[in-house]
Amino acid sequence: MLSNSITNGINGYANIPGDKSISHRSIIIPSISNGVSEISNILKSEDVLHTLNAFKAMGVKVEENNNKLIIFGKGLNSLKKPEGKIYLGNSGTSARLLTGLLSSQKFDTVLTGDKSLSNRPMARISDPLSKMNARINSSNGRLPLTIEGSELKCTKIDLDIPSAQIKSGLLLASLNTKGETIITENKITRDHTEIMLQSFEAKIDVRKNNNKKLIKIIGKKELVSKNIDVPNDLSSSAFFIVSALINNNSKVVLKNINNNPTRNGLLIALEKMGAKIKLLNKRISNNENICDIEVLSSNLNGCELGPEIADLMIDEYPILAVAASFASTPSIFRGLKELRVKESDRLKLIILNLQKCGVNCKTENDDLFIYPSKNYEINSNIIQTDFDHRIAMAFCVMATKIGPLKINDSESINTSFPNFKSELNKLGGRII
Repeated sequence: MLSNSITNGINGYANIPGDKSISHRSIIIPSISNGVSEISNILKSEDVLHTLNAFKAMGVKVEENNNKLIIFGKGLNSLKKPEGKIYLGNSGTSARLLTGLLSSQKFDTVLTGDKSLSNRPMARISDPLSKMNARINSSNGRLPLTIEGSELKCTKIDLDIPSAQIKSGLLLASLNTKGETIITENKITRDHTEIMLQSFEAKIDVRKNNNKKLIKIIGKKELVSKNIDVPNDLSSSAFFIVSALINNNSKVVLKNINNNPTRNGLLIALEKMGAKIKLLNKRISNNENICDIEVLSSNLNGCELGPEIADLMIDEYPILAVAASFASTPSIFRGLKELRVKESDRLKLIILNLQKCGVNCKTENDDLFIYPSKNYEINSNIIQTDFDHRIAMAFCVMATKIGPLKINDSESINTSFPNFKSELNKLGGRII
């Protein structure tokens, strides 16, 4: 895909898809509940469809009516063994959440994925699950995973890695485990799983203490089906927010955006950089914070972010790095270790591709330093993405400011935002 020439401004209302994280959970949790759930505004991306197909393969009845999914829940322990392996494409969320859920079922399962997902670490979920007596065999800590369904034991687990995927996998395993499982999160991560489980009447207690969280969940309590209206995705919104900020004569409005306080690090960072962003019509839906966002062209300042904010916005650093490239002063983003184990080594790709675009930047250990300039001379217009959707979209936005870039493996964008190209073009982007 070629992200073409400099724009005359990014303007209009962007149609942002449903939140990816919530969409995954809006399939998983209703599928193991008692009753029928109606899901509105679910993201129909490749990653989410892999989750949906996995539950269809395990006997969950799903219908579509007026762009809504109707999920007929089977209860905690009534999924059936799939006829073959479950293929999850590039979806790390699907892999880690299903690993937890399936470890307590009555059958064995094999999870597989594409080349990219098969290189991502899975011991980070299988190791803590082993403390619950889960039996999971891997290929050197990678997919494919063979999960032997068994009776798990409740225990106390202290999470070393700040990851909502790991925490959620453990919570889903605990649902079908007799007794009380206690999970201590030493750094708070996105909490969509806890919020949805509370809504579905799980026996779950969540206590926060500064940046720590204690979660207690009592298993074998059947969930009660609820309807879900999925809010729009802040991570997908990020690309339009930054497009408007860095391009002159721009104004973008985004509607019905999820503003969960465990996810809004990007807005905090951009506010610190002097971005003209207004949060309007704040409200709560399905226990999630929702708002509309208005963005105007801005003269950004650089900023320094400590590692604590990385937990609130790890997925947004590629696009934040693009914003920082056009600030008036340097930026330092610290503690980005988790970027190395996402869909790609994102830290490496941010540096590589910014340098191709003429940006002076470097890494020291897990810290990123960006030294902006008033004019950039492109060293190479071929952007390497390693099939990472967020790298691809971030450098589409970069091109709106500096001129044509060729984005390799741009089809990766379909994993999270199938209509990204048409939406950005509608607002003034020039992607061909």
